[in-house]
Amino acid sequence: MPTIRVEMFEGRTVEQKRALAGAITEAVVRTLGGSADGVDVVFFDIPRHDWATGGQLWSDKGQPQAPAAPGGSGA
Repeated sequence: MPTIRVEMFEGRTVEQKRALAGAITEAVVRTLGGSADGVDVVFFDIPRHDWATGGQLWSDKGQPQAPAAPGGSGA
């Protein structure tokens, strides 16, 4: 059976991971058949400063942007 790799930002609780592992395992068994004992779920907790989307680190998202240079459009 499969090994499911879950990559997500760090900070989830053990209870959340336990619930997700159970839900993923149920979905795999329901969809592919077999036994729950044959499904492995591996969690990788990634710090926000180690993950970028669109060229921007997630640790930088939500921080104020630098003000526009004087003389820009909009006048």
